[in-house]
Amino acid sequence: MTSIAVLIPARRASTRLPEKLLLAEHGEPLIATAARRAALAYGAGSVTVCADDQALCQAARQAGVAAVLTRAGHPSGTDRIAEVAARLPVQIVVNVQGDEPEMEPEHIRLVAELLDRHPWAGMATLCVPAGPETQANPNQVKVVLAHGDRALWFTRAPAIFDRDRARPVTTCHRHLGIYAYRREVLLGFAGLPESRLENTEKLEQLRALEAGIGMACAVVARAVPGIDTRADYDAFLARQQHRSAETLPPPGAPA
Repeated sequence: MTSIAVLIPARRASTRLPEKLLLAEHGEPLIATAARRAALAYGAGSVTVCADDQALCQAARQAGVAAVLTRAGHPSGTDRIAEVAARLPVQIVVNVQGDEPEMEPEHIRLVAELLDRHPWAGMATLCVPAGPETQANPNQVKVVLAHGDRALWFTRAPAIFDRDRARPVTTCHRHLGIYAYRREVLLGFAGLPESRLENTEKLEQLRALEAGIGMACAVVARAVPGIDTRADYDAFLARQQHRSAETLPPPGAPA
């Protein structure tokens, strides 16, 4: 049976939304909610929060998952989880973002299963169908897919371009920020220098493609976006309140 670790990189500093992972207006720190949600995939014992701050570690442990205080100077979440993965006797590492408290457990399982399904892949990720709004937004990363779940390219530009109509096609696939790695691939990838293409588009996954690492990518029907801004968090609060209201008994019902 394939051994799997779900690692959540967590950095306290956040430019667009200060103290983002410690926001607790919904009842607990956001990192705790993300950790609890991730634990639904393979159990709490599979999850470790990899944090640069003791407050984040404490919040994770109170949520019932392990936490490791990592070095502070990691340039990316990938480097942060690689530090922890180097100590773990597992075959597959799934990287779940700490600002995605509504990650679907089945998506975590799917991204790991892609590596079992495709021996040629050293990494795996997911995407969702999208349209013109995503095509026009450079902050939403597009992925170009080939047959057999293979990711060909990632870009912030509209993709793909229809030459005959002299404009981008209206549909695309929006990349989701979840990855699975074969452990040895993760450790090797973290040791690679930043690549030319990665530096140009500011997309870390291009370093993997430029290095020749095969990347599998499956399409899922939908995904709730992560939290980057105050507006994102407010929308999350509204969804939480709506779910709470749905679970309340109707007026006059017995307690």
